[in-house]
Amino acid sequence: MSHFVREYFEKADELARRGEDFVVFTWTKSMGHAPQELGAKAIVTRDGLQWGTVGGGKVEAKAIALGVDTLKNKKLSKAPILLKWDLQTDVGMSCGGSVQMLMETFPSQAWKVVVFGAGHVAQALVRNLALLDCHVTCLDARSEWLAKLPAASDRLRIVQMENLPDFAPEIDAESYCVLVTKGHATDVPILKSLVNRSDLNYLGVIGSTVKARRIKAELLDEGYSQDVIEKLRCPMGIGFKSHEPGEIAVSIIAELLLVKNGQHRRMS
Repeated sequence: MSHFVREYFEKADELARRGEDFVVFTWTKSMGHAPQELGAKAIVTRDGLQWGTVGGGKVEAKAIALGVDTLKNKKLSKAPILLKWDLQTDVGMSCGGSVQMLMETFPSQAWKVVVFGAGHVAQALVRNLALLDCHVTCLDARSEWLAKLPAASDRLRIVQMENLPDFAPEIDAESYCVLVTKGHATDVPILKSLVNRSDLNYLGVIGSTVKARRIKAELLDEGYSQDVIEKLRCPMGIGFKSHEPGEIAVSIIAELLLVKNGQHRRMS
């Protein structure tokens, strides 16, 4: 196996283990003054170019932009797409010629759990989820709480940001979202950014039945549909009463597993 091929598979495997979607561009044909050799490859994630090259310059910039847009806007195709670009009219280069590239999308098959909040319950949640075959993202504005989490790894992403609802566009379809933030004032803005996401498998908020009625009434007053609101899980968990963070975390994970394994209804 050549060094090029080994590096390609190593990077693809790394992204898959981290639960990241990615796009692969492969140079298949060129005419005229094309800036790359046949078989050249590039791997693109939502953050841009991760490995390889398909020529640099405007051709590569166009490919990267297409890859990022495909991933961010969930335009994932099950079949490879053959791209045919004229260097002048499609790419904006002065030289003549054309290129063909194969574009392949690789959506992650990982079980993805997004935990909003890093307090006591979240600490127990993340540690217990780490025992399972899943990828966890934990977000909070408080660096001191995030520092208490296990070290970030291929399966644990730690994100510090002030306005947690801003993370909503980054959440992949079929994710399981768990809200265990400081309280009602921080939960509701996140909910409003997610509650219309029919592509999520799970959306839940920690709290009592009283909190659940208050949240659902507030969403209904602001025009969210009853059908969407009823899919929200609050209180979360399988139902036994406890105030101990570890037991609450186990209860929530039990419900997540029931949904994942098809024994409870999903969001859609």
